[in-house]
Amino acid sequence: MAQARRHFHEELEALEMQVLGMGELADRALADAMTSLENDDLDLAQHVVSNDDELDSHYIGVERSTLELLALQTPVAVDLRLISVILHTNLHLERVGDQAVNIAKIVRVVHGLPRNQTIVTTLTEMGSIARQMMRAAMESFARRDLELAIQLPAMDDPIDRLNRGMYREVASCAWDPQMLEWAIRMMVVSRQLERIGDHAVDVAEQVAFLLTGEFKEFTDASHPTVIEGL
Repeated sequence: MAQARRHFHEELEALEMQVLGMGELADRALADAMTSLENDDLDLAQHVVSNDDELDSHYIGVERSTLELLALQTPVAVDLRLISVILHTNLHLERVGDQAVNIAKIVRVVHGLPRNQTIVTTLTEMGSIARQMMRAAMESFARRDLELAIQLPAMDDPIDRLNRGMYREVASCAWDPQMLEWAIRMMVVSRQLERIGDHAVDVAEQVAFLLTGEFKEFTDASHPTVIEGL
């Protein structure tokens, strides 16, 4: 029995390492997508799109391994909590990868259109913050760092502010129809980055759940009720 439990925990640790690897893949996809946007780099944009298969394969592998582990063992409450966090975090990371792909696809669509440097600079700042947030969220998971996890909502505020201000920047491009077409697409990029920030906060909420046994949304003050964990 003891040997079976030891093997189970070894498998659980391996799953956690896979999720951390998934975080690195998602971060690289986002970094490349933003670089392709900043430099109007079609080749790099295509690289991001093509590499999505690797990230999807990694995601499916974590899902499959988790289900196999559950089928072979009967986890205790604390183990179930970690498995739940792994599954949720894996899903958030896959979605971050999808949003990086969406950005890269937009880069391909708007290639050749006139650009507004102020908007590019704003999106670059948003991308930098989003990456910092994702890395902080994954670090809080790896280190079991509750203090770091609860800092994520404050880190998200600048992204939300910049996203809200994007409409004004886009409207300033109305004098040039082609630039306006480009700028409207950049509003979609802004929204993708804002969602990535939300995913980072969601991962941090999962870390808090793992460490406290209670789940609550960090940023939803209208719903203070705590859902008891496992």
